[in-house]
Amino acid sequence: MADRYLSFTGTAPGRFLTRRLGLPQPAPLKRSSAGRPAPEGGRLLLTAGKSELDLTGPRLDLTASSAQAASSEQPGAVVLDATGVRDVETLAEVHTALHPVVRSVATSGRIVVLGAPLDPADHHQAAAQQALEGFTRSLGKEIGRGRTVNLVRLTQARAAESTLRFLLSPKSAYVSGQVIEIGADDGITEPGDPDRPLTGRTALVTGAARGIGEAVAETLARDGARVVVLDVPQAEQDARRVADRLGGTALALDITAPDAGERIAAALPDGLDVLVHNAGITRDRRLVNMTAERWSSVLDVNLASVLRTTDALLASRTLGRGGRIVATASIAGLAGNAGQTNYAASKAGVVGLVRSLAPRALAEHGVTVNAVAPGFIETKMTAAVPLFIREAGRRMNSLAQGGLPVDVAETTAWLADPGSGAVNGQVVRVCGQSLLGA
Repeated sequence: MADRYLSFTGTAPGRFLTRRLGLPQPAPLKRSSAGRPAPEGGRLLLTAGKSELDLTGPRLDLTASSAQAASSEQPGAVVLDATGVRDVETLAEVHTALHPVVRSVATSGRIVVLGAPLDPADHHQAAAQQALEGFTRSLGKEIGRGRTVNLVRLTQARAAESTLRFLLSPKSAYVSGQVIEIGADDGITEPGDPDRPLTGRTALVTGAARGIGEAVAETLARDGARVVVLDVPQAEQDARRVADRLGGTALALDITAPDAGERIAAALPDGLDVLVHNAGITRDRRLVNMTAERWSSVLDVNLASVLRTTDALLASRTLGRGGRIVATASIAGLAGNAGQTNYAASKAGVVGLVRSLAPRALAEHGVTVNAVAPGFIETKMTAAVPLFIREAGRRMNSLAQGGLPVDVAETTAWLADPGSGAVNGQVVRVCGQSLLGA
């Protein structure tokens, strides 16, 4: 369903009226397309504190583009290297660096702050670096005009290249106010073609016959993957339609079946590189009115099946070294939602799975485990939500609008990238910086 309020605020009368009434004024987001691979304007590199990062890598080339951005009235992206901030005094340099330029960042532009891990042996450094999180989240809530602000904690620039490419691109249009931690670069495999990084890799997406799952399958196929479209037998016709369009294959399977993992392994004798747990259902009721069947069906599809199939595919080595697991959580699992105790429990469980399994899966199998946590995404399901609840969902975020399935898909594709091996155990909200649980 079209967002008529967003369209209205793009007109002269709409801008006048919403400004006079103090209503949200969302800017149409500039998402990725073949003709728009990067934000308009150059990239400006700034520094706070004494940094030891080398940001001259050929895939980023930030220093080369800084001169272009400095001469531009509206830089499309600003990177602030604040890894050298170690105390309150150098924290002031964050203000000094960004204050003169923040107003000039282009509409739908990007600001990425680079921070360092908190040093447990230096509470002054830890305090200053933690301060960057409050700063980043606050700036994201006030900057407006479709611009995003994110914080990346890292020790090596090379390990963060895929993450910075994503956050500095239109692909991250609905990702803001996030803190992403980057580990060592041991699990990184540089793709031969950065525009098609999944070439030669096989990706399985559950619940991919429609909605967000279909968008994920499309995006992974765009990036070169051979996609396996998995959905329940009742949706087999739709799954085949999607698979045929993408040059992939369809797999009709009830993901809640006890032997689902073994059947997936049997269907993929050559192995699997990317596993996307997208299948999910809702059965909303307040707890006082919720039957045991409504509770158990949601937990079985959204959580138990994820645990069983993940365990089976790791144990069988179907998902081998360099593999990627991306699970779908939800901001409901992070913040809670009235009438969704079952759904929120299942999605919070996904977060627990990611945080526990990620270090062990990487150490034992060479596989990363991450999650995306969507907020209000424009789908057929949200289109059926009552008007006032739907409008509240759309406006209660820093971008003042709903996201699209492609926003979740682009984030999933970044986590599935062979170059994202240093991104592990992360739960990334795709919610326009929702005010819920922020």
